[in-house]
Amino acid sequence: MRVVIRDVQPAEEIAWTAPEAMRAHPGSLEAVFREHYPRMVGMLARLTGDRPHAEDIAADVFCKLARRPAILRAATDVTAWVYRVAANAGVDALRVSARRRRREQAAGVERIRVESPPGALEEILRQERRARVRDVLADLKPREAQLLLLRSGGMAYKELARTLGVAAGSVGTLLARAEAEFERRYRARFGEEK
Repeated sequence: MRVVIRDVQPAEEIAWTAPEAMRAHPGSLEAVFREHYPRMVGMLARLTGDRPHAEDIAADVFCKLARRPAILRAATDVTAWVYRVAANAGVDALRVSARRRRREQAAGVERIRVESPPGALEEILRQERRARVRDVLADLKPREAQLLLLRSGGMAYKELARTLGVAAGSVGTLLARAEAEFERRYRARFGEEK
């Protein structure tokens, strides 16, 4: 059987063939990238616990944006679109990771720990807490997980409202509910310690 792949361009070719309008002005792909990429990677790295994976996710978001010049032309919606897509991709990656971890645990795969230098116990405990938080976030409703993720990334209520497409006046209530649901699930799964 022979597989034919059509309409595939190398990344370098896509970057250099982007319309001039997307590169030349303040609302350009390059300007949006420069403004939002560092913050987005930081947010995704906190969520996934893996900076290189976060960079890959962020790069994918900007590749999607490059294929949608209409979003760039609607400059007011670009920020909301970029963070919404990034949050969705981050939560999806988190869910995939959590499913993989559960399958590995069910199959009896154990982690092998090597002798650790002094102070490593605290680092191991921090990593365990982060893994627990990621597991609980992966089990939340997508909007709740996105809301908590974007808020932890430093977004203001108005930005959250615009990004998630909700009324600005309801962000506080939605955030309080998401936090309460997160805490309830965390305590149900891991007990009182947080």
